Amino acid sequence: MSWWDYIILNPFTNVLLWIYNFIGRDFGLAVILFTILIRAITWPLNAQQLKGAKVMQDLQTDKDWLEIQKKYAKDREKLAQEQMRVYKERGINPFASCLPTLIQFPIIIGLYQSVTRALASTPLTLLQLGRSLYPFMNNAAGLIPLNSHFLWMDLGRPEGIPFPGGFTLSFLPYGFPTLAIVVAFTTYLQTKLTLPPSSNPNDQTASMNNMMSIYMPLFLGWLVLNYASGLAIYFVASNLLGIAQYAMMGRVNWRNLLPGGSKPASSNAKNGK
Repeated sequence: MSWWDYIILNPFTNVLLWIYNFIGRDFGLAVILFTILIRAITWPLNAQQLKGAKVMQDLQTDKDWLEIQKKYAKDREKLAQEQMRVYKERGINPFASCLPTLIQFPIIIGLYQSVTRALASTPLTLLQLGRSLYPFMNNAAGLIPLNSHFLWMDLGRPEGIPFPGGFTLSFLPYGFPTLAIVVAFTTYLQTKLTLPPSSNPNDQTASMNNMMSIYMPLFLGWLVLNYASGLAIYFVASNLLGIAQYAMMGRVNWRNLLPGGSKPASSNAKNGK
């Protein structure tokens, strides 16, 4: 058995099954509650992300920072060097806001594998499930097969609503991808609402964050198109919880969704806006 099984897959599978049994055998609800648990555990990382975003936001109105952007606007290599110098001098990690996103990847992989293993749809996965159970789950045999249906979905298969009249599309074999669209939209929404504003188009960190706000929704939407819809439930719940967490801390700025709304408020105030 690999370290991945010990550290990620087996714990995820057992926690999912325990929650599933505890709440009355609703696997979709179990995935949502599992998402809440993951969000609670990773809360310190999200708080660090929030702190890093605030530091980056304040930096956009710093006099020395603005002078560097203006002075080296035409020399990107020198600009990058000066930016890194400022980061180092002030103890700023420009990638701190990306850390929770990077940590989410093993969680995504582990969740997908644990959903597949917990559903035990093949003799092989059933055998793997039996080997991965902890002693406190000795009654798991009575839970199998799991109830994999949640709303209109089979959580063990990719989600899709069949097209009317038997119409099919080769690139959408499961039908209209409702959840893929919801996942892409909520991912975009969360990313935009939690990005630090920037008034400088030459800021490479801001450019990287803006690229992330485009590519990440597309990537996660593609995953949902091709993998078990239980994963999509996790994405949607995680995105909505993330927005709620930021809203409770007063850090959500809906203006970020509007053209020009990502500029710092102080910048707008100086211009009389």
